[in-house]
Amino acid sequence: MNVFANIPGFAKLVYCLKYLRVNKKEIEAAKAAGDHERERKYILKSTATWGPMVMETFGSEVNVRGFENLPDEGPVVFVGNHQGYADIVAYCAVFTKFQFGFVAKDALSKIPLYGEWIRRIRSVFIERNDPRSSLKAINEGIKYVEQGFSLAIFPEGTRSKGPVPGPFHKGSLKLATKPGVPIVPVSLNGSYKMFEEKGRLTGAKIDVLIHPPIETTNITRQEEKELTEKVEKIIVDGLKELQAPE
Repeated sequence: MNVFANIPGFAKLVYCLKYLRVNKKEIEAAKAAGDHERERKYILKSTATWGPMVMETFGSEVNVRGFENLPDEGPVVFVGNHQGYADIVAYCAVFTKFQFGFVAKDALSKIPLYGEWIRRIRSVFIERNDPRSSLKAINEGIKYVEQGFSLAIFPEGTRSKGPVPGPFHKGSLKLATKPGVPIVPVSLNGSYKMFEEKGRLTGAKIDVLIHPPIETTNITRQEEKELTEKVEKIIVDGLKELQAPE
């Protein structure tokens, strides 16, 4: 990574950090009062302010297809491919209908201000090389979903840093199957161009395809075993569609 080439981008990123504090007091007060509905309302206001502001600041463009496939309300579990750090920003810019948090790697929780914010919006953190910790995080996420909070997860477990996705890990879809909420598959292309492609922060064109939800209530054990492959195929096929020449 070229440090000097990243100075303008980091300056823009620092400028955007102030938007992470939007509705902080309201979110924390609602959480302390056990008012989940009010908490979700202000989490959504926070994410829906920060995501579009980052995209606008960097001159990025987000094109969305399939917005009509979104349910009217949560909870749902968004499941998507993971190209780069900008995926989280793109999700916040796109999904402004109802609240959601993320299943994210533990290292993100240690970033000043950002780590505090991503925890505040009801995200859960996974330590990749610690199966016991990962199981604990998934169980925490299930509890959130049962309380009415939506979550987004990237089953690759790490960034592909390019257009070709990695294999999906099994087990993460229990976030949806155990509480019996819909899975919304999401194909996303172009986010790696905001940082990973050249190693510097820049604007990019990002395409998002939202697929019809998959219901998980009353599915059989066999259907649950096949679910990861089914969702992965939907997402990968959608990614190919987004990458096809116009």
